[in-house]
Amino acid sequence: MTAAMNVQTGDNASTHAPPVKIASSNAIAEKAVTDTEIEKGRPEEKCKPKGKGKPEENAQPTAPKAFGFYAIIVALCLTGLLTALEATITSTALPTITAVLGGGSGLCGGAVNIEMLVAGRLVQGIGAGAINVLIEIIVCDLLSLRERGRYLGLMFGMIAVGTVLGPLFGGLIVQHSSWRWVFYLNVPIGGLALVALVLFLKVKSDNTSNFTSRLKRIDWFGNLIFVLSMVAVLTALSWAGSKYPWSSFHIIVPLIMALAGGVLFMFFEASRFCANPTMPLHLFSNRTSGTGFALTFLSSISGISPIYFLPVYFQAVLSSTPARAGVQLLPTILGIISGAIVAGVLFSKFGRYRPLQHAGFTLMVIGFGLLSLLKANSTMGQWVGFQIVGAVGTGLVLPVLLPSIQAPLNEADTALSTSTWAFIRSFGLIWGATILTVAFNNRFNSLAHRITDPVVVAELLGGRAYEHATKVYMQTITDPATHAEVVGVFIDSLKLAWYVSIAFAGLGFVLVVLMKVVPLRKELDTQFGIEESDKSTKTEQPISEQLTLATNK
Repeated sequence: MTAAMNVQTGDNASTHAPPVKIASSNAIAEKAVTDTEIEKGRPEEKCKPKGKGKPEENAQPTAPKAFGFYAIIVALCLTGLLTALEATITSTALPTITAVLGGGSGLCGGAVNIEMLVAGRLVQGIGAGAINVLIEIIVCDLLSLRERGRYLGLMFGMIAVGTVLGPLFGGLIVQHSSWRWVFYLNVPIGGLALVALVLFLKVKSDNTSNFTSRLKRIDWFGNLIFVLSMVAVLTALSWAGSKYPWSSFHIIVPLIMALAGGVLFMFFEASRFCANPTMPLHLFSNRTSGTGFALTFLSSISGISPIYFLPVYFQAVLSSTPARAGVQLLPTILGIISGAIVAGVLFSKFGRYRPLQHAGFTLMVIGFGLLSLLKANSTMGQWVGFQIVGAVGTGLVLPVLLPSIQAPLNEADTALSTSTWAFIRSFGLIWGATILTVAFNNRFNSLAHRITDPVVVAELLGGRAYEHATKVYMQTITDPATHAEVVGVFIDSLKLAWYVSIAFAGLGFVLVVLMKVVPLRKELDTQFGIEESDKSTKTEQPISEQLTLATNK
């Protein structure tokens, strides 16, 4: 399974392809509001709370949304579901696809050789990368900062559904139908979302500049450095522990190159040679937004652990098939969706993000601690209930991270902060999967002496324990004593993965205290909102202005 949850707004259009950013926003980033300015209050009058009491207590009822708005939200939910499905659905279908072939969705489904399949997946990846960030950009262009959490919760809920159901659908499709439907399944979903967006997503556009001038505003050199650095680090992570050991120069050299590229990228972004930086450093200089980015990274690392390691428990310990393991993971879906919806509603109503973040990280710590107690004879009630606790915590954190990052920043920074946040979220998912898998495999290697069969030990050492955590492999161990030994080592190795997740979630809980309480803007200030007809504009004209016009006439 991949980091599809992975999922990932602004006043200006932007494209983004996690984990590699490929383009900058069209807007020139303005200076972020400093922490001192936050304490004194925003200079903009519209951001000051009206009336008595705290800003969170003065929430005004929002205007009713039109049908087109909800059609757009449904379409965005479908696109989030689509990107999550296409990222994870091949995890259980890949062996069948590889066996058949010897090595965009419609292109993949019609592939006749491995080269055509790779080309199709490349097209899919480019599209999914853009969609991942554009979903949040569109939400920010449609809704004020105060309202975004509610709808972001829906988006992340759908992404969670796609992430967990992808492997289940992939296994069922290759078992009962042609593997090509693994890719064809995306076509009707994407087609329906496309039709809805074409019909209803009619936004204002900036007609003051032509296409050529917009291209010139892209940070080409900065993006080149960034892409090459990400290629280096992803190459190292994909080889480490499987193709080469971590101590090999094949791993160390790319990591050093990635680190050097990252340093060069930061210096260039801060220099006078970069007029329109892809990732302005002032986004991180503000204490609240900088902490929000750190929390995003930590929550991604810890939040990915159930998706990666509960299937190990279900298949290697409980002897479940991949399809059944997908069903057994459903409590995680329900927990994330429930937590995200609750967080979105509470955030929109009260405008407070710190209590939700504290509650979320607390539940994650408790949930991962409970998962570390699972054994071979644990009951269904235990592994269902333990899942839900941590999943609800993950859901509580997801929808409020981006709004808390954007709260102290200027509106002009919305698109850039969104693309940066989406990248950090995706990067955290990648590092989470890597760190946890390395910890799991290393722990398994250190405990492998408990297994008396040397043949089985040889098959599971060298980073192969995770990939062999399947019912099919466990059935090849016919000796009951050896089978019990392997199960015991798997259980104890999983404990370390849960402990590492607890550490990252606990660090997130501590860092929440660095977040300042910033009043949330309840007005939408964007040049890319939905176009309004003259009729609707006249209808929404304040009565006081209508009376004034009538008197003048």
